[in-house]
Amino acid sequence: MELCVSPDSGGLELYMVRAALYLERKTEVISVINKKGKLSSYYGENSKVVLMDQPTLFSSFFEAKKLAKIIDTHAIDIVHVHWTKDLPLAVLAKQFAKHKPLLAQTRNMTMTRYKNDVYHRWLYKNIDLMLPVTYQVKEQLEKFIPSEIRPKIQMLYMGAEIPTSIDEEQKQALRSAYGLKTKFTVGIVGRIKKEKGQYLVIEAVEKLLRKGYDVQALIVGHAMSENYLQELQEDVVKANLQEHVIFTGFTKEAQKLMQLCDCLVLATERETFGLVLIEAMACGICVLGTNNAGPLEIIDDNETGLLFEKNSSESMAQKIEKLLQDASFKERLAAAGQKKAHEKFDAAKQFEKLYEIFENL
Repeated sequence: MELCVSPDSGGLELYMVRAALYLERKTEVISVINKKGKLSSYYGENSKVVLMDQPTLFSSFFEAKKLAKIIDTHAIDIVHVHWTKDLPLAVLAKQFAKHKPLLAQTRNMTMTRYKNDVYHRWLYKNIDLMLPVTYQVKEQLEKFIPSEIRPKIQMLYMGAEIPTSIDEEQKQALRSAYGLKTKFTVGIVGRIKKEKGQYLVIEAVEKLLRKGYDVQALIVGHAMSENYLQELQEDVVKANLQEHVIFTGFTKEAQKLMQLCDCLVLATERETFGLVLIEAMACGICVLGTNNAGPLEIIDDNETGLLFEKNSSESMAQKIEKLLQDASFKERLAAAGQKKAHEKFDAAKQFEKLYEIFENL
């Protein structure tokens, strides 16, 4: 069972879908997802998908009973959890089920404090395997979960699909559809929320325009906060940047839109991993990321991409300026990044490892 009742459709949720679709080739898979989310549209017609309400504090017991019934009906051997908030649901369901499954979690979130209270001891002693997505997260799990209740821990990177390249005619059609000009394009892909740093990209573009560079920003993703989106749009109008900042809204064409960009930025203050960076690298796009957490395990500064100071649009603008001034440097970074993405972060290789881990479990 692939379990993710998150209402979002970002990197974590789409990774779960890709894992399910890959594992379907190997074994029987049932995906349990949020009834109100957008994930069901990503599955094939032969996929087995169950829609659930996101549990509340008062409904958790009843939703766990429903989940346990699904586990028993289909004789589920492993429940693979992706969203940390689903762990209590999964542990309760495991305890209610007659067919006791093993419980594994792909850990996408950092851990910053010791987990030795009654609740967390109950939670972690019922988890069989944790798969941190970076070595940094692995170290945190080993540090903050007491050894006597700590599940087995095995590091496993997320992987990116090999992208389908689009030709110049398709690129031009997309530019026309979204009102993009043929100029240096800075992209950012992800949920529109303040923590993702879209405002930093807008500020960096404004700084570069003041220096006389002909640039534009492509902001891809749906709004998690309409207020924040409105603030961004108002800032764009105040700075007279309407022709230089494009919002796409929700789209399934993120990888295609990435290919319209000269560089792609991950501006989150503290991103656990940064799957979008790998997807862009696989597309042959030059990437920039903040100089902490996940991007440090993906980007080799000045070799496979560029790192900039977190929360600093000035630092970001300076790094983008290097690409504007030296096209051959940008192409070298992009080529090296693409090579690394294929060698180290290929989705098929990572999902094959995931399947082997489950077989051994």
